[in-house]
Amino acid sequence: MLQELRIDNFAIIEHLELAFEPGLVVLTGETGAGKSIIIDAVELLMGARSDPTMVRLGAERASVEASFAIPENLSLSIRALLEAEELLDDPDSLTLGREIRQNGRSSARVNGRSVSLGLLKQLGEYLVDLHGQSEHLSLLRVSQHLGLLDNFAACPPLLAAYSQTFHRLQTVRRELVELRQSESEAARRIDMLNFQINEIESARLKPGEEETLKDERNRLANAGGLASASQEAIAALEEGGPEAPAAVDLLGQAVRAISGLARLDPSQQMLSDQASSLLENLEDLARSLRDYSENIEFNPRRLDQVEERLNLIHNLKRKYARPGKLTIEEVLAFGAEAHRQLEAITHASERIAELEKEETGLLQKLGEQGGELSKARHAAAEQLERQLEGELDHLSMSGARFKVQFITRPDPHGAPLPSGERVAFDASGLEQVEFLVAPNPGEGLKPLVKIASGGETSRLMLGIKNVLARADQVPTLIFDEIDQGIGGRVGAVVGRKLSDLGRSHQVLCVTHLPQLAAFAGQHLHVTKAVGGGRTSTHVESLAGDQRLRELAAMMGEVSEGTLHSARDLLDTVRREKQPSAVDERG
Repeated sequence: MLQELRIDNFAIIEHLELAFEPGLVVLTGETGAGKSIIIDAVELLMGARSDPTMVRLGAERASVEASFAIPENLSLSIRALLEAEELLDDPDSLTLGREIRQNGRSSARVNGRSVSLGLLKQLGEYLVDLHGQSEHLSLLRVSQHLGLLDNFAACPPLLAAYSQTFHRLQTVRRELVELRQSESEAARRIDMLNFQINEIESARLKPGEEETLKDERNRLANAGGLASASQEAIAALEEGGPEAPAAVDLLGQAVRAISGLARLDPSQQMLSDQASSLLENLEDLARSLRDYSENIEFNPRRLDQVEERLNLIHNLKRKYARPGKLTIEEVLAFGAEAHRQLEAITHASERIAELEKEETGLLQKLGEQGGELSKARHAAAEQLERQLEGELDHLSMSGARFKVQFITRPDPHGAPLPSGERVAFDASGLEQVEFLVAPNPGEGLKPLVKIASGGETSRLMLGIKNVLARADQVPTLIFDEIDQGIGGRVGAVVGRKLSDLGRSHQVLCVTHLPQLAAFAGQHLHVTKAVGGGRTSTHVESLAGDQRLRELAAMMGEVSEGTLHSARDLLDTVRREKQPSAVDERG
């Protein structure tokens, strides 16, 4: 539900903050006051194309922001979209924003973060349906018709069973395509896989061996330097010379001297122990260096072998590892996958036969489930047609006809029907659905999008919305000038219908008819004023005498007569909204 709308520097609106209530909300005011501009602002939030001329003269940018309460029935769908983009702040509400700059650039925001216009449109389609002068009409999107009919017919359980079978069939068919392609090029593929497997397996790669080989190569390539350095260290530690005694000998002298010191002064025993420990460590170091020196290998042949092994590993990584992941583990993983593919090709004929048998069974099952789904849809379509034609009769479209058209297409590879015919199918069933209408007697049925009259379109949408109220999950419906081309008597009927629709949806309606406006739970009056040579739009929520005077002004000049008529109108609506009156109508 739309809760708040904030508009800045948009067309003639300098700054506007509106709070909307549930139920029926009407916007009234003189032509040109800015009612449609408010609707345009909402439409912009739904992803409509922006235009730099929308920016108020003298301003650098225009902005529109709206806060929505997320209804429980849409929570999972909207939450999934927000979580996927890391935009979820509050699971019960969200904010949409749009900004237009004078240079023509625009940006979209969800919960204060920049998003693509596509995501804004996706979210907007869940939240608002705007009917009237624009083409942002969910009911004019043929792709929406089947879903509305299914919800009206309570088809989701049947559709869920059908969908499960459909998706299994798609999986089977994808595997069959892969196997048949593999089979057609099996000989070449088998030779390639065998070569790859043999090349990897004959190398007998081991995880971690490359690092070990590199260390060994380093030692072999630097054997001379390693030997020289270790011998020099050993000489300094153990051998010494006439002018420079060995470090071990010097430290041994120090140990003996400190030991004598400790005997004379027992408080310095710790020094004696430290000296003895140093001598032991130095002797251990000398032994380790001697062992290391003895194991230094001058082996050019081994060096060549190590280089050759490293080159082999490098070539295998280059051929079989993924870019950016040049490791032995990647090569081994490639070999394992090649084994799996070879196994699959080897047994492809057996698997193809199994899948073909499963495909036949799934097609048969799909035909049966699709047939049950079609029966439910056709029965619901007849009921929908009757109810909607009754609604249109009340809305001054007497004689209008409404038809749900079912379209099937023959397909030799499609789902079988009891008649033996095979028809095309998709994830939604065995047929496509489109709503057709003939607004006037004697006219042929046409797609909804072909209806030319704006007033007829809006009233048709209202009738459909009333019938499909429980099927349509969009929480906020906006009707822009739904009263176009209708009079006061029909206006009262339209008001009553909108009021009834307001029990299950939030309904915003721009109107010039007092008979319609009287049914509103919230009445917003739009005016424009000139100040400092600039025109600005203002909106005031009306109640009590203010609302009474506005309804009277909509009837003509405010007078005792129009005030009396407005008061009678409000009293009549108030009585109609009493529970007893509702029960009598319902």
